[in-house]
Amino acid sequence: MSAVAYLAAHPDLPRPTVCIAFTPDEEIGEGATRFDIAGFGAGFAYTVDGSDLGELQDESFAALEAVIRIAGVEVHPGQAEGKLVSALRIAAEIIADLPTDRLTPDTAGERDGFIHPYEITGTTASAEIRVILRDFDEDRLAEHARLLEDTARRVAERAEAAGLKFEVRRQYRNMRQFIRKAPELVEAAEEAMRAEGIEPIRRAIRGGTDGSRLSEMGLLTPNIFDGGHEYHSVREWASVQEMAASAATLVRLAGVWARRAGAG
Repeated sequence: MSAVAYLAAHPDLPRPTVCIAFTPDEEIGEGATRFDIAGFGAGFAYTVDGSDLGELQDESFAALEAVIRIAGVEVHPGQAEGKLVSALRIAAEIIADLPTDRLTPDTAGERDGFIHPYEITGTTASAEIRVILRDFDEDRLAEHARLLEDTARRVAERAEAAGLKFEVRRQYRNMRQFIRKAPELVEAAEEAMRAEGIEPIRRAIRGGTDGSRLSEMGLLTPNIFDGGHEYHSVREWASVQEMAASAATLVRLAGVWARRAGAG
């Protein structure tokens, strides 16, 4: 908003037609679900959702969410010997049987993916596990899903569960496969940062942004830093100086594209 206010207050500064949007529910992967690309009217876009000063990203995780539903056999615990099958206990055993030395968020770094059970609910009769699966590579992501399903079915069969359902849905794709077709989008952002005295840091997102979905939908959308740090933790904070640098970068970026449009 500071960048927009600055451009509005200085109409002499070069800029192309600038389109601005605010999306809800980015954190649950739904921020772009009903985004009207045609109505938005832009040929490409940038999200401002990065972290460190100079961070510039054209690659994100590819993401799946799995839901495992377990049916148990509920019997009064006083007469349960040889009869009761606890769905909640089976759910806990499924999680316990997953690898702990790899494929977990706390052991994964750089370009490693992971399998992350983030919610378990249920009773003796029925239980549900929700799991997010992440990787930069689609083949490895599919392997994570197979490992999760194989583990769930093996444990459920061993425990004689009354039933098990395994469902997977796509959340977003690695935006790199789309943005790489237009390297000029990243080059323009690099030029804008350097004009502001900031050295770009090219780094893949160990997560996703609305740009992951938008790029897949046809609106190519790299990601620029915003000065936020330690996201989704009790220590989350933002640097005022880096936020100001982000706003200045956006003003510079408008100038870069104005010049490129004029040259074209």
